[in-house]
Amino acid sequence: MKLIFLRHGESEANGKKFFAGHTDVGLSPRGKKQAELAAKYIKENFDVDKIYSSDLSRAYETALPLALSLGLEICKDARLREIYGGKWEGKTFDELEKLYPETYRIWLDDIGHARPDGGESAGELSERIYSAVKDIAEKNEGKTVVIATHATPIRAVFCLAAGEGTDGMKDVPWVANASVSVFDYENGRFTALTAGEDAYLEALKTTFPANV
Repeated sequence: MKLIFLRHGESEANGKKFFAGHTDVGLSPRGKKQAELAAKYIKENFDVDKIYSSDLSRAYETALPLALSLGLEICKDARLREIYGGKWEGKTFDELEKLYPETYRIWLDDIGHARPDGGESAGELSERIYSAVKDIAEKNEGKTVVIATHATPIRAVFCLAAGEGTDGMKDVPWVANASVSVFDYENGRFTALTAGEDAYLEALKTTFPANV
């Protein structure tokens, strides 16, 4: 089967440069435009059978244009959420550098071994995402499935495809908002086909600042 991971479009948190995690924020006006462009790209290049999404608004709103254009429902799954940030939630990235210098430095330098203060570790996130994706795959054998999710979960999936734990996550770059990463999935194994395709966004492309 084919799994198409769609990172959410620019959110209000992205625009204001704060750590959202499980905080439920919607898409910015630019993020909504990105979602439309991603829907057009996916519809033109793939025959999608099913759409899943994190239950957070920014992911669901990104999947919505595609679902409407294809006449498909969106299956929400809370396991597809972003990493839980604990005390980091709602803090700007500049604030995190000042308030939690030691733990945030691990996040920047070796994210696979990071744990936001009072939050979820990268390892726990990886286990959660793998559980969700495995269930989705087993329910949709032979189909093409879109999974609208978040930046850190997508990094975790690339580690799974490489046969690694979270040790190699530091070497996996962030993908841009509303970008598409495609994997084959067979017999419990991921094979990465494309990473962070975003050319269709053109001038609307947005990425994380350097201190994330």
